[in-house]
Amino acid sequence: MKKLLFIIAVGLSVSLNAQVLTPKASPVAKLQQKVGLADIQIDYSRPGAKGRVIFGDLIPYGQMWRLGANENTKVTSSEALIFGKDTLKAGTYALFAKPGQTNWELYFYADYSNWGLPEPWDAKKVVLQVNAGVQKTQDFKENLEISIDALTNNGGTLFITWENTKVSLPFSLNTKAKVLASIDKTMAGPAANDYHAAATYYFNENLDLKKALEWSTKAVELRGPSAYWMTRLKAQLQAANGDYKGAIETAKISMEAAKADGDDAYVRANEKSIEEWSKKR
Repeated sequence: MKKLLFIIAVGLSVSLNAQVLTPKASPVAKLQQKVGLADIQIDYSRPGAKGRVIFGDLIPYGQMWRLGANENTKVTSSEALIFGKDTLKAGTYALFAKPGQTNWELYFYADYSNWGLPEPWDAKKVVLQVNAGVQKTQDFKENLEISIDALTNNGGTLFITWENTKVSLPFSLNTKAKVLASIDKTMAGPAANDYHAAATYYFNENLDLKKALEWSTKAVELRGPSAYWMTRLKAQLQAANGDYKGAIETAKISMEAAKADGDDAYVRANEKSIEEWSKKR
């Protein structure tokens, strides 16, 4: 009898401690995006509309909203984010919103450990408040989505989309200053790849093209003509500086080396450039 009672007690204990596993009503999401030199991560929940009117009803205009569900929406950046004249230092912040019909107020909050809105709200913990534009969309978004798009080396746009509402918040980064400082430091004792990388950045950003050509020429001298991707860049820079005759000769060297290596893409690119530059000599 005692043995039977013990078995029943153990079974009851296991039953009481067991937990039913069910999906969350608002699934957890994690966005990771490289923008320029910055690593940006956004952790948030994605509530669904589920037939409800969201903005102006479930979420009233002019009232603070936790921008998601459950735990705080967190924004983490390895680099400072610049919003117009305001700068948000690198770090992790909670993100809250005050929706409006024509404008949203977004709040970066120092304490990101809350469940829902902080109680009480501490204005001293608001690190930065910014305004974001709002537009109505024809496409319906069932679940809240936060994304980063319109990417460049120097910034992007944070988008918040739900129902038929899309909020956009452009931001910029101090990428150019960091890259230039890195280039200047590396140029004290650079290898061929360093010269080539620096020249490529200057070429793509349309900076000092004469300096870029000097670096590209140095890269080719150090690596040799077999590095057809380097001679290709040198040819492009020669053309950008108005030396079409020199660009054609360099492109021919790049093309022959690319043929020897079986890289048809570089062969075609050089052929096209030679044809184009021949008309400008």
